[in-house]
Amino acid sequence: MENDLIKAKKDNLQKIIDLGINPYPYKFEISDYVINLNDEFTELKNEEYGKVVNVAGRVMAKRSFGAIAFLKVRDSTDEIQFFFRKGETPDEVFVLLDLIDVGDFVGTVGKIYRTQKGQLSVMVDRLEMLSKSILPLPEKYHGLQDVEIRQRKRYLDLIMNPEVKDVFILRSKIISAWREYLDTQGFLEVEIPVLQPAYGGASARPYTTVSNAWKSTFYLSISPELYLKRLLVGGFEKVYTVCKNFRNEDVDKTHNPEFTMSEFYWSYADLDDMIKLTEEMVEFIALNVLGTTDITYEGKEISLATPWKRINMIDALNEKINADATKLSLEDLLDIAHKEGLEIDEDMKKKGLLIAELFEHFCEAELIQPTWVTEYPKETTPLCKPSRADPVNLIERTECYINGHELCNGYSELNDPILQKQFFEEQKEQGKAKGEQHPKDDDFLEAIGYGMPPAGGMGLGLDRLVMLLTDSATIKDVIFFPQMRPEKEEVKKDEIKKE
Repeated sequence: MENDLIKAKKDNLQKIIDLGINPYPYKFEISDYVINLNDEFTELKNEEYGKVVNVAGRVMAKRSFGAIAFLKVRDSTDEIQFFFRKGETPDEVFVLLDLIDVGDFVGTVGKIYRTQKGQLSVMVDRLEMLSKSILPLPEKYHGLQDVEIRQRKRYLDLIMNPEVKDVFILRSKIISAWREYLDTQGFLEVEIPVLQPAYGGASARPYTTVSNAWKSTFYLSISPELYLKRLLVGGFEKVYTVCKNFRNEDVDKTHNPEFTMSEFYWSYADLDDMIKLTEEMVEFIALNVLGTTDITYEGKEISLATPWKRINMIDALNEKINADATKLSLEDLLDIAHKEGLEIDEDMKKKGLLIAELFEHFCEAELIQPTWVTEYPKETTPLCKPSRADPVNLIERTECYINGHELCNGYSELNDPILQKQFFEEQKEQGKAKGEQHPKDDDFLEAIGYGMPPAGGMGLGLDRLVMLLTDSATIKDVIFFPQMRPEKEEVKKDEIKKE
């Protein structure tokens, strides 16, 4: 059964139709937006009139006092009051006004007017129904507080909590500034396939699907890396992409299975060049979007001004365990991990992987200011050049951490096809227990066999950057429609019964 509010709204809908009014017209000509009117008429005195305007938006509140009535209407920029007064507003407008509910979209034609109490308003001369709502908005005073409902029904979150919209406007500006910076540095934005016959470029469990056309398995992209490197082989010197990646993994504060990232590759450059480019780009974005490099995140003061700090992974770990990790045996490292309560899968029992795992455990949470961690064990990825300092055990890789979370990951890219094949073979079992192996991509190996120039590459999580610059607590707060646990069928049935 329908509840009383829904029934009343539907009754009003029918009455509007009975008046010969289309409750869902095709168009309304807007002449002005509220934010501009607020700026334009700051000097308008009480009970003075301004120009005639056409304004439209959603009704957020309705009040009636017999001879006068008010609608609080929100357009895409701000809220304004529609003012109705008998003797000035035509009688037929009042007839329609009686049938308007909170949540409806309406448009008006009327003169700007400042009320006796100083409220900027539109004195309504003509009122049009633009869209009749049939479901009630959440209760006015308590609003929409349930976090899961806000994330699942983002449209309601945006209606009831308009400050949420500001986060997503900033998100758009951040990504636009990102593109602007790379474009001005001579990078070309390109696209890579989302459906791929072989996945790679990261250690992650993929989403799989079946092609009806080719009768074979395809994977949603977990990273654009191997395709962007193919473009370096083909002769492009500087390329980047802003793309969606899909990783079949758990959801937490900084992870969503579908996320947005940018990867960018620069021929004839190395890791040092990529570090400098990336930190200067983030600094540019902060200045461009926020006007400052000093931000506050979760109550912590963070400076994004360049240059950023650099630390050596093994040196930092050594300080925490009071030993030289490189001289400890595999058993020694496993003993430390077990004492710390870390679960280590059988296929991850390699010295380099344990060093990286222990660094994550002991050190990452303390990296609040932007910090580049360098000189990773070679087992952590098969796609990176050996370190110039220790080519046997280490690779020329970095990750940047801010507020204890990884923001980006970069390499001096491996372009030796023989060594690349060897690294793929050596690391093919890693992550097997979690379904996160890094498979050998034979077509990629063939591509770099034709010659790939020396290059630096970097991948940065744009959702995490938006979190940082908007002081948002979780990644779900900066994704319009984050992946959510499916609603249980019995819950939906209960909700229907309540109505």
